[in-house]
Amino acid sequence: MRNINKYIAIAVLGTTLAMVSCETTELDLTANPNALTPDQANPDFFLSSIQEDFIRQFEGDADFDANDNWASGGNTTGDGFNELGMELTRIVNLSGRNYLSAYQGSDMNDEWANAYQGILNDIRQMQPLAEEAELTHHLGIAQFIEAFLMVSMVDFFGDVPYTEAIQAESGEPNFNPAVDSGESIYAASLALLNQAIANFASDAASDPVVDFYYGNDYDLWTKAANTLKMKIYLQTRLVDGSALSAFDAIVASGNYITDTSEDMLWEWPASSATQPDTRHPRFGINYQDAGANEYMSNWLMNLMDTSDDPRIRYYFYRQNNATPGAPGIDPDEETLTCSLNTPPAHYVNGGFTFCSLPNGYWGRDHGDADGIPPDGLLRTVYGVYPVGGLFDDDTFAETGPNSGTGGNGISNLLTAFGVDFMLAERAMVAGNVPAAQTALINAVTKSIEKVLAFSTPRLGSADASFAPSAGDISGFINELTIAFDEADNNGKWDIIGEQYFVAHFGNGVEPYNFYRRTNFPTTLQPNLEPNPDVFIQSMYYPTDAVNNNSNITQKANQQQPVFWDDNGVPPAN
Repeated sequence: MRNINKYIAIAVLGTTLAMVSCETTELDLTANPNALTPDQANPDFFLSSIQEDFIRQFEGDADFDANDNWASGGNTTGDGFNELGMELTRIVNLSGRNYLSAYQGSDMNDEWANAYQGILNDIRQMQPLAEEAELTHHLGIAQFIEAFLMVSMVDFFGDVPYTEAIQAESGEPNFNPAVDSGESIYAASLALLNQAIANFASDAASDPVVDFYYGNDYDLWTKAANTLKMKIYLQTRLVDGSALSAFDAIVASGNYITDTSEDMLWEWPASSATQPDTRHPRFGINYQDAGANEYMSNWLMNLMDTSDDPRIRYYFYRQNNATPGAPGIDPDEETLTCSLNTPPAHYVNGGFTFCSLPNGYWGRDHGDADGIPPDGLLRTVYGVYPVGGLFDDDTFAETGPNSGTGGNGISNLLTAFGVDFMLAERAMVAGNVPAAQTALINAVTKSIEKVLAFSTPRLGSADASFAPSAGDISGFINELTIAFDEADNNGKWDIIGEQYFVAHFGNGVEPYNFYRRTNFPTTLQPNLEPNPDVFIQSMYYPTDAVNNNSNITQKANQQQPVFWDDNGVPPAN
């Protein structure tokens, strides 16, 4: 409740949009708690704001609406943890020739404000109201979101304020909240999840008016909570000797997300393009009259193109059928400067693709920070999945705000295919290669099925004959199985890592964590700069937090690992 308690907001700095899920079709069910006075406060208004701000923590903002917490955008194309993670893991282009300058503290202000000024503040304001009214399901959802949020804050920043950050009980602001260790925040998050599970099992006085994620199905909320616990345990396996046993116990219970119908996701209704913007933010940023504002990753597009990945036409839409400098295509200095350049020696020596891809896939290499030429209506953009754009049927047309389904996309948070990747990692750690292969194939199969199930109803007038056939899909799975069989141990990890990144397209949080946790895949395209500094292992603290909180000192660099990252520096700079 940011306007009700400005002091708390200022202390930790240092709107609800009317969204719908697949269970909700009305757009008038939410209200902005920040426009209310304390005597008008309603737990349902708070919970709606909490849920929406939570997805913004991952997806950021497309239009910088004055009603939300995303004020600047910085140089990170709309901000949000997903974008940061995707850029660092080559899922989309990172514009920065060295890691030292790719992100600054000012780029992190939005994520910090949204977390503390938005989500945590609203949770603390809602909590006593929900407790008094015995709204235990409201409390359970808030506890789940708080746990997920704080785990993610640790994953990106390391030690952050928590226990002193929001103190609604006293009503007094704390202008200098101390940071808590990442390890203690993880432990507190596990405790919160246990409380949430108990609340999900309780008889509440009433259910939330709007539950954007699971439509008040508390069996599914419990599965999501256990799945988040699995994520936490796997994340800490390098520093906690009991973590894998705890992970295995949940697997043995069977009470976690196993089917795609149970996925925790947010659906963007795309009913409005402004105030509020209810489109998928990545659609809003890239489907504009002047063209796209983001570059796709040459590494990822090349990997999927050369392996005949059946998801490629759903992930990417080509606005042009040829990329300057590709084999048989003339270079063009005006639209693609690098098409006249020779690849750097470390690209040649490593056999990495450079600048131009065949078949019209027009993106950028990792670390390409060249200026922006007039290519917004030429470059490859996000496709129908997951942002609600266009399916690629070789039309090669220019995109715009009305293309595809106008941004009726989804944001994946916890998924059945993601759980299978967890099981594959667990099996590899245990040396159980057959189980790892089974889990890998299950993960990829579920990912493909999810992409097709989401996309097929959204093809519109696109030529559906370009969709992959059953034979195309089975052939891809067979080739993947053979490659895994024939690979050595590191090669198997590389395959799991590559497929992990492909399947999580749109979600950068899990790949960024996986990469730091495992140091795989080793096949990632390096930065264009031969010596780009060390890979970013945690983000700078936000400039606002450093300037306003005497208990926060800026990190010497971004190579400070988070507490669970006891695995050295990932290999690909």
